[in-house]
Amino acid sequence: MIVLRREIGDVLRGARQRQGRTLREVSSAARVSLGYLSEVERGQKEASSELLASICEALDVPLSLVLREVSDRIAVAEGLHIPDTIPADVYVGLYRGTAPSEDLAPVG
Repeated sequence: MIVLRREIGDVLRGARQRQGRTLREVSSAARVSLGYLSEVERGQKEASSELLASICEALDVPLSLVLREVSDRIAVAEGLHIPDTIPADVYVGLYRGTAPSEDLAPVG
């Protein structure tokens, strides 16, 4: 069964780890407790829209990109084909010059 909070947590954790940042750094920047952020990343807590926006801002990742990746993951799990509509260079620019990882690479 697909659990939305787990998919969101996986995408957020991946973005944080690619940046080489700690939970403590991101929780401080997002003004959320370290424990709560950890629970969000592990899919144990549902993040409110405000909290999710704050975490995305702290990670310097657009909320729309996080939601798109989550949506694509769910669609793939449901067996749908997702066309690539976001160019790879957009991903590269968003992740500070690093190549997109498999979990944020365009699907399709």
